[in-house]
Amino acid sequence: MKKRIKFREGEIVYYDKGKGNLIILLHGYLETSQVWDELSGGLSAGYRTIAVDLPGHGESSVYGSEHSMDFMAEAVRAVMDAEGIEKAMLTGHSMGGYVVLAFLEKYPHRLHAYCLFHSHPFADTDEVIANRKREIKIVESGKKAIIYPVNIPRMFADFNTGKFKEAVERNKDIASGIAEEGIIAVLNGMISRPSRLDILEKGEAPLLFIVGKHDNYIPFEEVKNKIKIPANSEILVLENSGHMGFVEEKEVSLEAIMKFYQRQLL
Repeated sequence: MKKRIKFREGEIVYYDKGKGNLIILLHGYLETSQVWDELSGGLSAGYRTIAVDLPGHGESSVYGSEHSMDFMAEAVRAVMDAEGIEKAMLTGHSMGGYVVLAFLEKYPHRLHAYCLFHSHPFADTDEVIANRKREIKIVESGKKAIIYPVNIPRMFADFNTGKFKEAVERNKDIASGIAEEGIIAVLNGMISRPSRLDILEKGEAPLLFIVGKHDNYIPFEEVKNKIKIPANSEILVLENSGHMGFVEEKEVSLEAIMKFYQRQLL
């Protein structure tokens, strides 16, 4: 069911499926809630899912030139408040994971658990910041259409782009519909975000850390070696995935999320 709430001077749109304990799904950069359609369909067999269009994406409002991760976490909290939900499990893909960590820092008491899905707790490196600023200039020049045809295929493991050709094209189509202002706002927000490594390592909520062995954006071994994974955490390495494990290995991802959440509710 499609829903919308007033938030600040705009609206946040989200999609509500299933019944039971709540899993909130937060998409990544160049994505909308639509990327979760298949996974949320599977999860809704045992849980309630809410997939949010983060500010500036899908049908949610653009709020300015920068959407910080904290600001987007506030929008997620507003959805929970509107639904009368005290606690949930948050699952964030890539940029959505940065929002989840901001939520964890601000509202740890609102989480049963959380999942970082192809994401990490670090601030942007100088190299990544330079790339984001380059993309901002491209979008400002009216040429966003040259970004996603390159970025989207790289989200899949190199050996999976042919196998998931339809998904690649669908994600390109999703990216093409995102407003230029929304893209710029989240790029600025990601540039300015702080490291939340200390927040993750505190272990204030149980963490499911899902990574792709063939991720072109987040090298698993490099990230793993920089993090002291809390005792209440679990790591799942998707052996045949890049940056889109919920598509590339949907069934494995689905089972892992459902079983992990079930264990936290015992």
